[in-house]
Amino acid sequence: MYRLIRKLLFAAGAETAHELAAAQMMRLQQIAIVLRAIEALCRVPERPVELLGLTFRTPIGIAAGFDKNATMIPFLAALGFGFIEVGTVTPRPQPGNPKPRLFRLPEQRALINRMGFNNDGADAVAERLIAPVPLFVNIGKNKDTPLENAADDYAICANKLGPRADAIVINVSSPNTPSLRDLQRPEHLEKILGVVHHERVFVKIAPDIDDALLGEICDVCVKRASGMICTNTTIAEGGGLSGAPLMAKSTEILAKVRKNAGVGYPLIGVGGIFTADDVRAKMAAGADLVQLYTSFIYEGPALPSRLARAL
Repeated sequence: MYRLIRKLLFAAGAETAHELAAAQMMRLQQIAIVLRAIEALCRVPERPVELLGLTFRTPIGIAAGFDKNATMIPFLAALGFGFIEVGTVTPRPQPGNPKPRLFRLPEQRALINRMGFNNDGADAVAERLIAPVPLFVNIGKNKDTPLENAADDYAICANKLGPRADAIVINVSSPNTPSLRDLQRPEHLEKILGVVHHERVFVKIAPDIDDALLGEICDVCVKRASGMICTNTTIAEGGGLSGAPLMAKSTEILAKVRKNAGVGYPLIGVGGIFTADDVRAKMAAGADLVQLYTSFIYEGPALPSRLARAL
């Protein structure tokens, strides 16, 4: 069934297709009987994971970027995701980069995104943060906020969104906001972590990091953050490349982070997951939980429950 739907969606531009799918999800989740039917169809065998005081019914979550504005949470939970990450959210609403800014690479099972943190802003998103599964909120700075003031934007977002989120994710690794990746440097990261106050704070890092900087980032995170998410998209294709080509690179970074951070430090692996074997590879490299996004576009809504069953 999804092969036919995908064929129709892929006939449209990538962002148009996403908007069409999102609109349909939002409509369906408002019909209680439909949502219950989806939940029954996608019911997953319980494989609970306990992490940082939270219980995840499965270790498979949806990564940030799919539901930027927290408008599809009930539908995504019904599909069997063990946790949901929304965002990236900035203090003020912003339109993002000019279109076209989302592109498919079907032969590679990949996407390139140059979105630029398009979102409704922290106040609007905060009103929508209700979820039946653990809910992570990914936060960033507005494009026009200078780097020297970036920590203020992260603090504003954390204060507005944190009370209704199970975890805050600090995004300092998107390639689509100018100079944002400079915030991964220890002096900036220390400042941001010093003003973001929440019981659970994760830092999402880039895959394009040399070993020296990665070691410094890990040192800061182990001292100041609850965990890390490895990784964001890569800049290999002039924008944020995600999907199958990212699997090896992101898993390599994940393994290096585990070595630096040590046993027991919470890590989430993301990047290139399509199969249960991919999930196992992330966990073998050190992940406690995993996330996916691009494969959800290519494989369809049954993917999270199918992976959970395969595990």
